[in-house]
Amino acid sequence: MAKRPVPPTQTTFTIRTSGAGLYEFTSDIRNWLSSVAGMGVLTLFVRHTSCSLLVQENADPEVQDDLQAFFSRLVPPSDHPSMAYLRHTYEGPDDMPAHIKAAIMPVSLSIPVTDGQPVLGTWQGVYLFEHRRAPHSRQVVGHFA
Repeated sequence: MAKRPVPPTQTTFTIRTSGAGLYEFTSDIRNWLSSVAGMGVLTLFVRHTSCSLLVQENADPEVQDDLQAFFSRLVPPSDHPSMAYLRHTYEGPDDMPAHIKAAIMPVSLSIPVTDGQPVLGTWQGVYLFEHRRAPHSRQVVGHFA
């Protein structure tokens, strides 16, 4: 006998950041999925234009440090001489670079789910990548179907 499909379910994860960096929220995802159970696909979407979502290694914190350092070098603040061409600068030197980083990194993810758990690799975690220096409260919408 075939299993009945699981009806779509949505939630919003709120991630409070204390500045630029990677913020893992895999445990929040696992907790929520265990309450909805089933098999399907989890779609995550961040509702902001100056941060991103990543699936990344969660075993060694140096990975997150190196990622942040790389993207800071790739897209420096707007007050850096190499960024003098930027016009959108009135929200601070980290604002337009944050938009650029969000434009080149994912703002949504699709993750398979089996038995109410995300099918992630052994060393994988789900992160919000905050690109702004100031603290923010970020919303990530999760849709499971």
